Amino acid sequence: MSLKRPTTMFAFFLLSVSILSGFAFQDFAYAETGMEVSVNADEGSTTISVSGHTSVGNNDITIRIQAPNGNIISAYQVSPNADGDFMKDVQIGGKLWSQDGMYTIRVQQGSSSLYSFNLQAEVNGGTTVTTSVSESTLEAGFTAGVGPIIGGKAATGLTIEADAVEGSITITINGHTDRSGAITIQVISPNGNRVDLAQVMPDADGDFTAEFRTDSPLWNQDGDYTINVQQGSGSAYQDSVAVLVVDGAVIPEFGTIAALILAVAIISIIAVSARTKLSIMPKY
Repeated sequence: MSLKRPTTMFAFFLLSVSILSGFAFQDFAYAETGMEVSVNADEGSTTISVSGHTSVGNNDITIRIQAPNGNIISAYQVSPNADGDFMKDVQIGGKLWSQDGMYTIRVQQGSSSLYSFNLQAEVNGGTTVTTSVSESTLEAGFTAGVGPIIGGKAATGLTIEADAVEGSITITINGHTDRSGAITIQVISPNGNRVDLAQVMPDADGDFTAEFRTDSPLWNQDGDYTINVQQGSGSAYQDSVAVLVVDGAVIPEFGTIAALILAVAIISIIAVSARTKLSIMPKY
């Protein structure tokens, strides 16, 4: 019995699985979301150390100290470093710290309180009681990224994709963000001029969408139009995607989906050729 045909078909099967796997898993990335805060103090000290880590490195962190009677007695603002870490040593003393009891350290990030924590440290007789408390909402793992259909790039905090049918005069921008606030979308022509502008708000789930039409005289230049999306001032909340427009109509690029279809088609042709014993080279 000849094993040549099953062996050949099995080899083609493995090849197809390898190619499809490469496309299927390319958008998975290691991601981290959330924030953690720690408050530490030694017995009899006059220093309360506030430290932590955040997954959003472009927003300042506000630290407010509330006395046992409910009054805010001090406030600080710190910026996380490139790794998302931050620290602030709070010095106690004076009339504002004259009450004995639990002082609340409120730590918040972002104007919309993206992350917020309340931890406590005890002060007695003008010095601290031994304190070591922490809270965390950090989550990490492998997540499937949102890949753009036409161009684009992944971004931390905000992602977009451009959706359009070949020959269409409508470009739909779909995106997602992990915080609230207005989102500005600009369209830049191939020569660098701004041809369109929109501002949208994300819904309760952080999703947003906007549509642009290419049948305006401002879109009369052939080439790549860059769509820039930004929320706030941080680089973690901006993304862009390029869309090719020719004669006022969208021309999709040869992306992942098209490549996947082509790969499957090629494998199918090879498999049929092997099964019917077709040969590219003539036999002599």
